[in-house]
Amino acid sequence: MRSKALRWFWITSGLLALALGAIGIVLPVLPTVPFVLLAAYCFSRGSQRWENWLLNQPTLGPMVRDWREHRAVPLRAKQLATVMMTISSALSWWFLPTNIGWIPAATCTLVAIYLWRLPTRSAPTRQPSTEP
Repeated sequence: MRSKALRWFWITSGLLALALGAIGIVLPVLPTVPFVLLAAYCFSRGSQRWENWLLNQPTLGPMVRDWREHRAVPLRAKQLATVMMTISSALSWWFLPTNIGWIPAATCTLVAIYLWRLPTRSAPTRQPSTEP
């Protein structure tokens, strides 16, 4: 019984993380990739079927597989994430009340520090062509 409850906990947590990642696609303050990676972790603990489904998704699967293989973030992704977090923090600061406007900026700063401390994945090297 406990094992079944734990399995459902992991599946439910994965679905929640995936939903938050989907919301993050349209809401700039909420990051997408960390939630997708969290969903993959949860699914790996709770359901091989859900994990396979996520890994085989054409848009989400490559980022999860890339993270698992290299444990590094591409430089371009770091740059884009930093720019998007800066823009969303500035907009939040502008539109939110003064006493809480700093919270998104503080959160994004912590996320950016964590992101830039992760190893940077260099671009894949292209093999020289042997064809004439």
